[in-house]
Amino acid sequence: MTRTPAPTPTGRLFGTPDGVDLVLTRTFRASVEDVWASVTEPERTARWYGRWEGEAGAGRLIKVQLAFEEGAPWVDMHIDACEAPIRLALSATDAFGNWHLELLLAVNDDGTTELGFVHHLVNADGVGDIGPGWEYYLDNLVASRDGTPKPEFDDYYPAQKAYFEEQAAAL
Repeated sequence: MTRTPAPTPTGRLFGTPDGVDLVLTRTFRASVEDVWASVTEPERTARWYGRWEGEAGAGRLIKVQLAFEEGAPWVDMHIDACEAPIRLALSATDAFGNWHLELLLAVNDDGTTELGFVHHLVNADGVGDIGPGWEYYLDNLVASRDGTPKPEFDDYYPAQKAYFEEQAAAL
């Protein structure tokens, strides 16, 4: 059996006045509206991240089931901003910390849609654990849209940990 090459990490860390941003991008040959649906519609988010319940809209609280985490736990997420089809900002607090996430969509000159995923961090602590997870989830999104096999988390972690830790050390 031929094994596919390990995925190459793409995330970058940027210092900000408020901390550190972990930024990952993916490009899709699809309309911005279609990509927006992939990151906002419960039946589509279930394919790559987890389903969610509740009433969507800025200022609202939803429940998200993390389908690819051990035990498939439910997490309360606050919708901080929802500007269809270009910006979604979410926040949550769980046993692992505070999560401030932003999804930014833009149409490129060639008609493709770029998804910019930003995890706003207070500092770079733990980014060696966080970065590979987001790489996995976004590649899971790509696979769910393309109809290709889903990635294996073991191909991302701990293999990509050093990549993110080196960026953190350089900040």
